[in-house]
Amino acid sequence: MTDTTSKAPPTPALRAAPVSRRSRRGGPPTRSWRDHPLRRITPWLFLLAPLALLITFTYVPVGNMIYYSFTDWDGVSPDRNVVGFENYTQLFTRPELFRVFFVSFYYLAASAVQIVIALYFATILSFDLRFRNFFKGILFFPYLINGVAIGFVFLYFFQDGGTLDSVLSWFGVGGDHAWLGDPESANTSLAGVSVWRFTGLNFVLFLGAIQSIPGELYEAAQLDGASRWQQFRHIIAPSIRPVLSLSVILAISGSLAVFEIPYIMTGGATGTSTFVIQTVKLAFQFNKTGLASACAVVLLLIILVITWIQRRLVPDDKVDLV
Repeated sequence: MTDTTSKAPPTPALRAAPVSRRSRRGGPPTRSWRDHPLRRITPWLFLLAPLALLITFTYVPVGNMIYYSFTDWDGVSPDRNVVGFENYTQLFTRPELFRVFFVSFYYLAASAVQIVIALYFATILSFDLRFRNFFKGILFFPYLINGVAIGFVFLYFFQDGGTLDSVLSWFGVGGDHAWLGDPESANTSLAGVSVWRFTGLNFVLFLGAIQSIPGELYEAAQLDGASRWQQFRHIIAPSIRPVLSLSVILAISGSLAVFEIPYIMTGGATGTSTFVIQTVKLAFQFNKTGLASACAVVLLLIILVITWIQRRLVPDDKVDLV
């Protein structure tokens, strides 16, 4: 006879707590890698090499530079006498040491020009145009060339009777002109070279920021009848504000620390010496490494202060256009 007694449906078993794995031989349970103490220090092991390189080649040299700024070291002798703030006092009491900062205004104006040019071409080439990849390569190519090579190329370009004078003679502008012979034209010419070289960097930054904007915004703007200028004003400009702020910071710090182009082309002559060129000459030509270190510390502090002021005046607000 079969058992017809009704049975209660089986109740679902409660989820058992995870147990540790047991070894195959029935020994004590083994611990998983998640519970291993080394798991907590693994990220620091990966960071060990980068941090060692950063400290060795960045923070240690900066610390040595600050120490040298309080000494009268000549860069060669093993004797380093601590002189306190004498180097800083000499730096701020000698007008000729700070007069070279006025040369930076030429490069600051050139930085503003290159930002405007880069933003214009980045906006134009972000739309669907013919040969836009070709023009992108043309704009970015100067930034790939070595700065020393650029200095020598434009040195022949601006020389008396050189390429620039030959081109101007085709348009009836006669006479050889010493473009690098007086301070005003020399600094203007050198600033123009910096515009030609660094426009590509800002162009790539702006183009990447513009291309990250969702395409639906452009489609909605076109349906509403927005023009190219209105799309730039209400869509592109607000979305690239953080990148534009970064470009301004790079422009200000770069204009204060110009070295490569004027050093190659003029060596700091005819009133083209920048603060960095002067610092290099103090250290390696006049053997005043202590004073040169003080100049480098002051330049570092000026750049940090200007960057902090700029970040306070133009903070990076979160942009949400969708």
